[in-house]
Parts: sequence; structure tokens; C-alpha cells
Amino acid sequence: MNSISFQPFIIGVAGGSGSGKSTVSQKVLAAFGADMVSVVMQDDYYLDQTHLPPEVRNQTNYDHPQAFEWSLLVQHVQALRDGQAIEMPEYDFKVHNRSSHTIPVKPAPVIVIEGLFALYDPALCDLMSLKIYVDTASDIRFIRRMQRDITERARSVESVIGQYLDTVRPMHKQFIEPTKRNADIIIPHGANGPAVDMITTKVASVIGQLKKP
Repeated sequence: MNSISFQPFIIGVAGGSGSGKSTVSQKVLAAFGADMVSVVMQDDYYLDQTHLPPEVRNQTNYDHPQAFEWSLLVQHVQALRDGQAIEMPEYDFKVHNRSSHTIPVKPAPVIVIEGLFALYDPALCDLMSLKIYVDTASDIRFIRRMQRDITERARSVESVIGQYLDTVRPMHKQFIEPTKRNADIIIPHGANGPAVDMITTKVASVIGQLKKP
């Protein structure tokens, strides 16, 4: 498919690590299904580090905006907006580099862009129809991050704590939290039910308009 007869409704979902961004994205996806919603994960657009030795990759500051390949992310969202499928990169945090696989993402009436810095880049924000920031207390976010990194990314407790103090916390305050200013909606207390219901109601309205003759 090279063109579409409608303008996709593009949603940006930002927030700190462990804030509940994925919960919001997955609830929108579950409410309308994969035929209606495609999700672009900003985490998969970390820069390729094949040219760097493992010991250098291990020092990557994943909580800084310069860690991402912004041009490719914007290019891919523009392609989806124009009705073209993309091959989203797949990032492997266990080796601190992109994997050799890609993830096919098809165009859909609703595109969700999820990530720490989803509301950071002006060019990316300009493509969005709705900008959401998920605001969650720092202690809750830290606990969730520790649980995820230990179970999913084979990290030690010591390394998770060290990274949080060295980069996650200061980068959140410097770069991520200020993007709340770019949001149309700020969801307090994580992905709370009433807020998510409001978002899905809006998406249902958009999809309903698309289905009208």
C-alpha cells in the first residue's frame, strides 16, 4: 500500500522510565486491535553501536536524547503516515546494540509512538495528533525499572541502582520531565483507569469518523 485515503491519528506517549507508558499503549492496542493500531517503540531507535567494542557500548547513556537515531524515527513515522509499511529496528539491551532482526510495522488508522523522549523532538511532535505524558512518582518508577531490568535484561541490582543514580535520575530531570510542556494531556499517577478511558474514547471517535462513508 503506497497511499491512504485518510490521515492517521498519531499519538505520542512519553514519560519517565517505569511510568506506565507501555500500559497506555497496550490498552489502546487491546481496545481496537492490531488492524486499527500500530505501535512504534522509540527504544528500538537507539543508535547502532556495531562499530564500538562491548566495553564501550556498556557505557552508553540510554537516558540522553543523543542516544537515538532521530532522523530514522521521524522518517519511519512519516512513512507510516503516508501509508507505507516500515521495518522497525530491534534493539537488544543485553548486548547494548541493535539486533540483526527488524520488526515489520504496517500503516494503520492509529499510530502510537511510545518512548522516554516521544515528546522531545519538534519534528516528531509536529506529526502527532495527540501528545500524552504519563506522570508517575519517582519511587514507583524506580521499583518498576529495577524489576524489568533484572527479569528482562539480565541486570544485577547493583548495576540498576548505579545506572539510576548516574544517568536515569539526572537525565529525567534535565530532559524528560520538561517535555510535559509539550503534552496535550498529562496522566497523573501512572496509567490510571479514568484517564486511559478518556483516551480510548477519543480514539474510538476518530476511528468512527474514518468509517463513515
